[in-house]
Amino acid sequence: MNKYSLSALVAAGLLAGYATSASAADLGGNCCADLEERIAELEATTARKGNRKVSLTVSGWVSQQVMYWDDGFESNVYVSDIGTTLSSNVKFTGQATIAPGYSAGYVMHLETVSSEALLGINQNADNGRSILADRPNAVQVVQSYWFIKSEALGKVSVGLQSHASDNTAILVDGSGSLVPANYVAFDYGGFFHGASARPMIADIACMDCNGVPNNAVRYDSPSFAGFSVSASWGEDDFWDVAARYAGEFSGIKVAVAAAYSESTDNNGPGLNQLGAQVQPLQGGDSQFFQVGAYVQHVPTGLFLYGAYATLDVDNGIESDSWYAKAGIRQRWSSLGHTVLFGEYLDGNIDANNGVGLSENNLWGVGVVQEIDAAAMSVWLTYRSADVEQLGINGVQTDFDYVKFGALINF
Repeated sequence: MNKYSLSALVAAGLLAGYATSASAADLGGNCCADLEERIAELEATTARKGNRKVSLTVSGWVSQQVMYWDDGFESNVYVSDIGTTLSSNVKFTGQATIAPGYSAGYVMHLETVSSEALLGINQNADNGRSILADRPNAVQVVQSYWFIKSEALGKVSVGLQSHASDNTAILVDGSGSLVPANYVAFDYGGFFHGASARPMIADIACMDCNGVPNNAVRYDSPSFAGFSVSASWGEDDFWDVAARYAGEFSGIKVAVAAAYSESTDNNGPGLNQLGAQVQPLQGGDSQFFQVGAYVQHVPTGLFLYGAYATLDVDNGIESDSWYAKAGIRQRWSSLGHTVLFGEYLDGNIDANNGVGLSENNLWGVGVVQEIDAAAMSVWLTYRSADVEQLGINGVQTDFDYVKFGALINF
């Protein structure tokens, strides 16, 4: 799963500014009335805060797409959002200076999960439901926490938040195609195996296994020469660590990140995945490792991204998967960068005794056009997924789909 806080992607919110023009002041009897009118206009377009000490920034994005799908038995066209934690959302952030080099702040992240939230849609339901809140047309809290930060020592956060290992391998993807093309099964995981009642997510290997925000305490170090580390602990009970590096050498960008998470509770990493994926993985402590790397040659725009993930559950279940994406990111238009890419995923779920339980693979191609003036991305992609449950009564589905959509930041 897949949940996904692509949080931190989830990296994507931009604050839109605004400008106003003012006419020359009238020094006659109406001067005060004109001033009061201008103040009223500014107040009507300005986010208000409760005091003058703590800042307030409002950001987020709105995303929707049109998706045509074909499972070999049925085909249809849906209009949908792009998946929980990637859905249209708004984030309130702010901080205040305690002393030179020290600050305190907060994050409140709300997601407007429409009735078309992905991973909740399938052949029988073009209107899905909120995965976290378990109800349609919901506004759900994705993150809500406070933090204390030292420029020299790092940041400590407490509350509902993404873990240190949440989306670790995903977020190093700097190609500009992360949202429409990543390895989490947002697009097709909620669908059934053709005419079967078995959801495909039950047979899809786990890539972002620790992707659900939870009540936790998290530490993030400052960055030293491009390196940083994070760690978190939370209910009930899990812990994780992550390490990241980003740098550029002779026109080549490099980003690498790895994370390890462990749970001693049946609702931990790899086990708290929603829907039918819980069923084959539930029943023991779990250990999850993930690593991702991104390399781009800046002058040509050629890039390569790869990720690997492995989950080991003490009940005898193992999940292994890898994902690769390659393409070019180049500014051929005054609108912004264009991204052309191809992708491939291979995964499996096995028992420790060597018995294969399921296999899944996916390949796809796509194009993303960034529109800088509107802080917007538009995409058109094609994907073909093969999801198979092994065994005597196994089922297999070839799921093909095309999606056209856009995301606009504010």
